[in-house]
Amino acid sequence: MLDELDQQLEHRGHAFVRYADDCNIYVRSEKAGQRVMKSVSDFITRRLKLKVNESQSAVDRPSRRKFLSFTIAEGEKPQRRIAPKALQRFREKVRELTRRTRGVDARRMVSDLTVYLRGWVGYFGFCQTPWELRDLDGWIRRRLRAVAWKHWKRGPTRCRQLMRRGVPRTEAVHAAWWYHSPWHASRTKAIHVALPNALWDRLGWLRLYTP
Repeated sequence: MLDELDQQLEHRGHAFVRYADDCNIYVRSEKAGQRVMKSVSDFITRRLKLKVNESQSAVDRPSRRKFLSFTIAEGEKPQRRIAPKALQRFREKVRELTRRTRGVDARRMVSDLTVYLRGWVGYFGFCQTPWELRDLDGWIRRRLRAVAWKHWKRGPTRCRQLMRRGVPRTEAVHAAWWYHSPWHASRTKAIHVALPNALWDRLGWLRLYTP
């Protein structure tokens, strides 16, 4: 239905991208944007007899708009970034899958998480900001460690679990009785030694970022 719009934009020499009814047109200035917005809106309503959704339309910088859950980071070399709302939805889903009260073991939790991550990274791995993926990996591992800490529940159990996994007794005792909050404990050296990155890899966790 919008093929004629594409042809019109190409005829005018505009740089644009469209998917279904979601379309971005790129110009050099706000003034040009206002002019193009008006002329294109007129073309859509008068020529194509379609209604423009004004609440979803705007003249703005690419970094402040999203397209298919991506946005453009401005700079010397523009980069394709994951839109903030898409990152927020991702974190909400991961929180749901790694709730400390789910009542599943680590292997099952990692398995459920990996199913979601595989589809997500298949789409958003297309971004040009790998540090965002790396930071998300670190955040997920921290959540998994916090879950383990919560499941160990009490000081004596935590101490035994840490020592079983190679943490020296003094460090294990200090961590087990000092760090009551699972989220704070998940950053300690002791739990990183006990639950290293390689453990989650062995359980089948899918990394979002691989150097």
